[in-house]
Amino acid sequence: MKEKPVIIICPGGAYRHLSPRESEPVARAFGKMGLNSEILAYSIREDQSLPPLDLAPVHQLSDCVQNIKKISPDIPVLVCGFSAGAHLAATLGVHWKKLGLERPDGLILSYPVITADPQYINEESFRNLTGDENREFFSLEKHVSPDVPPVFLWHTASDRDVPVENTLLFASALSKAKVPFEAHIYPFGAHGLSLATEEVSQPEANRYPDEHVAGWIDECEEWIRQLFSL
Repeated sequence: MKEKPVIIICPGGAYRHLSPRESEPVARAFGKMGLNSEILAYSIREDQSLPPLDLAPVHQLSDCVQNIKKISPDIPVLVCGFSAGAHLAATLGVHWKKLGLERPDGLILSYPVITADPQYINEESFRNLTGDENREFFSLEKHVSPDVPPVFLWHTASDRDVPVENTLLFASALSKAKVPFEAHIYPFGAHGLSLATEEVSQPEANRYPDEHVAGWIDECEEWIRQLFSL
């Protein structure tokens, strides 16, 4: 029997806070699939007088992947991130070999921060992560190679905080590198929808339940089952 993967969840929050809406509710959703998950409380930059985070979060994520694989070498480990948390997940997926870190077995990226292109950048995330330095390294669409693990992505076309071009640029780079991926672009919805259910709704931020967008988690489950022949 195939081993079911473990999911490491990286909440979003522009590398400044960790969104609870993208934490426990997501873990429960994966639990309903029969999958175990962990929520990674990676380093954030709450105090803007402190230096940018640089590589600290990606080393923490790599350590988490490595620790799970040490305990259960046969269990696949996926990283699921949201917004800046998806940037963290994708950073490990893109740069693991160059940095000598642990490779995840798959990436689940929800409305990911990807690019430092001035047209599409989420400035707050990049400022907290790397300041004005080294942005090219963290502009992940520029560093995709065949070593990147399989990827599931989704985004909304009307996202104003992290433009959908972040996902489109990354998907294009994955295609060129022949990395297996699945991408879903939903026409409507604000940034940060999480599961897009009543449980995680946030009307004051225009985050409403959306049955169509909420289907991403079912599509993701099917992708996981196909990927690992479950």
